[in-house]
Amino acid sequence: MLLVSAPILGFPEKAALAKVVDSGWLTMGDQVRAFEEAFAAVHDAVDCVAVSSCTAALHLILHALGIGPGDEVLVPSLTFVATANAVLYVGATPVFVDIESAEVPLMSLSDAEAKCTGRTKAVILVHFAGYLADREEWQRFARVRGLHIVEDAAHAPGLKEVGTYGAAAAFSFYGNKNMTTAEGGAVIARDAQLREAIRQARGHGMTSGTHQRLNSRTPQYDVTMLGFNYRMDELRAAIGLVQLQNLQEWNEIRRILVVLYRRLIADYCSAVTVPFCKPRTSAYHIMPVLLPHDVDRQTVIDHLRTKGIQTTIHYTPVHQMTLYRQMFTEIHLPKTEDFAQRELTIPLHPQITASAIESVVVALATAIESSGRAGAAA
Repeated sequence: MLLVSAPILGFPEKAALAKVVDSGWLTMGDQVRAFEEAFAAVHDAVDCVAVSSCTAALHLILHALGIGPGDEVLVPSLTFVATANAVLYVGATPVFVDIESAEVPLMSLSDAEAKCTGRTKAVILVHFAGYLADREEWQRFARVRGLHIVEDAAHAPGLKEVGTYGAAAAFSFYGNKNMTTAEGGAVIARDAQLREAIRQARGHGMTSGTHQRLNSRTPQYDVTMLGFNYRMDELRAAIGLVQLQNLQEWNEIRRILVVLYRRLIADYCSAVTVPFCKPRTSAYHIMPVLLPHDVDRQTVIDHLRTKGIQTTIHYTPVHQMTLYRQMFTEIHLPKTEDFAQRELTIPLHPQITASAIESVVVALATAIESSGRAGAAA
């Protein structure tokens, strides 16, 4: 099966894990600190905070910003559910915003403006598929209204622009991301006070960690804030240090593969739309395509699967999921809903060959043609 995504793991990761095991220190030690410094350097940041997941990162950012009950946070519905969940974690209300268009499936500035109220305190920008939102436009939007900008950068590691939009950026190192630590995440916050509040909150609000106390004169600590158990362990950090060395090369391979995809799709199945056709900075995390309105998506999925090609969908809109549909009734986001009904994610990762990409596109073209014939016959 040609997978939609696949981690690249080998001997260097195994050796790094073995070194941690041999050290006898398994969590929040030298490897975590080294990973934080290295990840920050890649993004031209002074420092960062390694955590257990991107979800934890989003929660910690909102918590440290003081967002809570009675506050509203603008979020896209075209995202993984964790983006909205993090808003609920702090007791605030997510306000779902439509996308700009099928061509640019990022949060709509005009719809965000229409949905701002006196209770709006922040906006979470999701860099969908790795493509960055327009920084200057969103900064003007936030500055006029006194809003915090939080970046959900789960799809966009390795881009120096990420983490420069506003308060902070949250990253994911889940197994299907551009680089992985299996589970894991990070926060980049340029303000030192905010960053250190997030750092303390990830470990129960304690004033020092176990490794720090090992090297100090006293084993005592205090708890000065509400905190959480969102720490990263040494094993994941060790994998991350190895992966980080390859991130820029892997992102460049992804870019080259996307260029090839775009050319072949235009040649073989021009009825398929590929979002983000205009130049835009990206980490090229996934390869989303939009099927024509008259094509049955499940038929295409089934056909590709018979050819050994996995596909998936990014995403079922959050506002249409049962939990959120029950909480927030009568929400209608026409552009998001149309995009989500036609979107199909096809394989993209650095181990895919040019011939494999051509096979995917040929199979996609055949599936669309077959679906069209079946629809005409019906």
